[in-house]
Amino acid sequence: MELRDIPLTTIEGDTTSLAAYADRAVLVVNVASKCGLTPQYEKLEELQRRYGERGFTVLGFPCNQFLGQEPGTEEEIREFCSTTYGVTFPLMEKTRVNGKRKHPLYARLHEVRDGDGKKGRVKWNFEKFLIAPDGSVARFRPSVEPDDPAVISAIEAALPA
Repeated sequence: MELRDIPLTTIEGDTTSLAAYADRAVLVVNVASKCGLTPQYEKLEELQRRYGERGFTVLGFPCNQFLGQEPGTEEEIREFCSTTYGVTFPLMEKTRVNGKRKHPLYARLHEVRDGDGKKGRVKWNFEKFLIAPDGSVARFRPSVEPDDPAVISAIEAALPA
């Protein structure tokens, strides 16, 4: 199965896939509301606003696998993101990113190497995967901020012509 054909479920419960974003650069991020990195939501939203009209979308995947830092329901998560950070980008349902029951999307993303050439499990909340319209994927570890020059450069290179 192609990466873009893997079924996803939105936070509202609707079925979708990355195919719905095939003509866009997509930044897939596992997010959490009670993490030291949670302020990255603000920078992710800035990227959405800055590049959205140019063919870019952030997709947030709430995950509770790291010290229970995303304990809320889908409704609570949506409310938190909206009221605290003004998030307008799409959110998916709570997702397992590691372990035997990890989502098939993340099973595939584990094969992507980061800037140091390392692949494997997601290390923590706010790990980022940039999927270009041509299907290529770049990986940025959680400590790499959304506005890091390497992320910005990769986004700008991946934007549709």
